[in-house]
Amino acid sequence: MGAYTELMAFQRETEALSQIAGRLGWDQETMMPDGATPQRAEEHAAMANILHARRIDPRIGEWLETAQATDDVAAANLLHIRRDYERTAKVPARLAAELAKTTSLAHRVWARARAEEDVAAFLPMLQKVVDLRREEAAAVAGNTDPYDALLDDYEPGATGARLSAMFAALRPRLVALRAAILDKPVPAPLSTHFDEAAQLALSEKLALSFGYGLANGRIDKAVHPFSSGSGLDVRITTRTNPTDPFNCFYSTIHEVGHAAYEQGIDDAHLLTPLGRGVSMGVHESQSRIYENQLGRSRAYTGWLFGQMRDAFGDFGVADEETFYATVNRVHDGFIRTEADEVQYNLHVLLRFDLERALIAGDLAVTDLEAAWNDRFQADFGYPVDKPSNGVLQDVHWSEGLFGYFPTYTLGNVYAGSLHVALRDAVPDLDADLARGDTSNATDWLRANLQQYGGLRTPVETITHATGTAPSEAPLLDYLEEKFSAIYRL
Repeated sequence: MGAYTELMAFQRETEALSQIAGRLGWDQETMMPDGATPQRAEEHAAMANILHARRIDPRIGEWLETAQATDDVAAANLLHIRRDYERTAKVPARLAAELAKTTSLAHRVWARARAEEDVAAFLPMLQKVVDLRREEAAAVAGNTDPYDALLDDYEPGATGARLSAMFAALRPRLVALRAAILDKPVPAPLSTHFDEAAQLALSEKLALSFGYGLANGRIDKAVHPFSSGSGLDVRITTRTNPTDPFNCFYSTIHEVGHAAYEQGIDDAHLLTPLGRGVSMGVHESQSRIYENQLGRSRAYTGWLFGQMRDAFGDFGVADEETFYATVNRVHDGFIRTEADEVQYNLHVLLRFDLERALIAGDLAVTDLEAAWNDRFQADFGYPVDKPSNGVLQDVHWSEGLFGYFPTYTLGNVYAGSLHVALRDAVPDLDADLARGDTSNATDWLRANLQQYGGLRTPVETITHATGTAPSEAPLLDYLEEKFSAIYRL
């Protein structure tokens, strides 16, 4: 048996154990009894210890020295394994286990603090998470920016400096578009009560309309919607709001985009480094193009309007055009996941700047709430009313996911580039979407991007699918064209 074959057999076991660890997290978010938190933290730590030991096993180094890549797939597998091996070797096993245990505990502390609007109750635990992530970043970064070491976990090859430049190019046109829109009359929000069971039934229909395979997936409820798993077991969650079914529907479509990426990867890559999405930015490109360019399009919302009339009867919206404007309503709000397309990235840029400052030590955890509130007031023009609408709204920092937030905006940028290529490739796209048929769009995404998993780098993945390097310009052009038409700017 050659070195490459032995290495891949070992790697498959590691990938399988990683999936089991992920399932522990899924269960914690959906079904685990609250009293199980201390034990689950120990379980997370135990799995982290096992995975850390496997990822720095000396045999990996020996296999990597002699393994030969006979094709592009083998070369990509070796690249991923080497990168993971070298990075993991820099992190002490004690620190990996402590991070897993602390973030598991911190999640429950955050959930209680959020429910009770009590920032002070969360800050000591957040301080522990920040300290541990700073220690990890310092171990990995060497002489480079510690934040970049964390960012590389989610978007390999990206740097904070390059993202800052991209975001600086986005901000002026986003701010100008937002200002122009908010001078116009805002469509009224929905005001009818929407039955939860009917919302969940329709959300499943929407998931199926975007190609989500329930034979290898399931839909559950969670406080913060997410997608989990890869290969043959890919699960999503959603949430409901009695007066805002769009929260449920578009959370579902968004998570289906993530799940479809994982389900669309070639089965030949199952339980290998190529058998999962290459980065969170590319992952987010799939969830955002499903949710926005497809799901919030004039054509698809016309079909959705009929589905909602069937499910809920007359819900106070007169016609398809009004419904389209209501779905794409630009309005004041606090919550990132509920933000419209125009303002969403401003929410992300706020978090990106704050977490970079936290990791750099330029912002103290005790000053985080005040910094958040000041920045929100400056960016959006009105004050945060309560912590659950402010610094406590997102789950990410409790789970130690520093470096994750900027990938949301990067995903929007990637989605803008993909949308241009998709429309060129599928000229009858709007006619399809008007029937609730996304298959030509999702087939194109699967064929040109999803099936390859981690075969290419993130930038190469987008460039291969679109024929051009990713740029923020297509996203901005799309937003300006769409919302100028809706608001008659």
